[in-house]
Amino acid sequence: MSVEERENFLAGTHIGVLSAADGDAPLLVPIWYGYRPGGDIRISTSSGTRKFELIRTAVSVGFAVQRETMPYRYVSVDGPVVGYEPTDPGEYRAWSIRYLGPDQGERFFAVVRDGLDDWVTFRIRPERWRTFDFGKEFA
Repeated sequence: MSVEERENFLAGTHIGVLSAADGDAPLLVPIWYGYRPGGDIRISTSSGTRKFELIRTAVSVGFAVQRETMPYRYVSVDGPVVGYEPTDPGEYRAWSIRYLGPDQGERFFAVVRDGLDDWVTFRIRPERWRTFDFGKEFA
């Protein structure tokens, strides 16, 4: 994929898979995320969890998204965690709507909003990119 194609694909609505080192075996978890072309990947998680500690102390993490229908595509990146801050409820509300649609997203957000007080949003800087577009490779 070109730089524009890979960044636009990553900016699409996909469930991401985050990878963080955990001793001899990596932690791999599906996760909602936000990304704007040219920016950092943003993910949120509750503080005090294993996932939080692994991301907070990681030198680098991996992140991948894919299209599971033809033509298959994927974007996989790795890079450093460049910062984190308390999760912005407005941003998380937007993610809820993005992933669940307007009605279900609002209902879900209403349930989780009060629990976001201990959540943190991490920023991951994509440095190494791997991509594949089945439609281009086998057209």
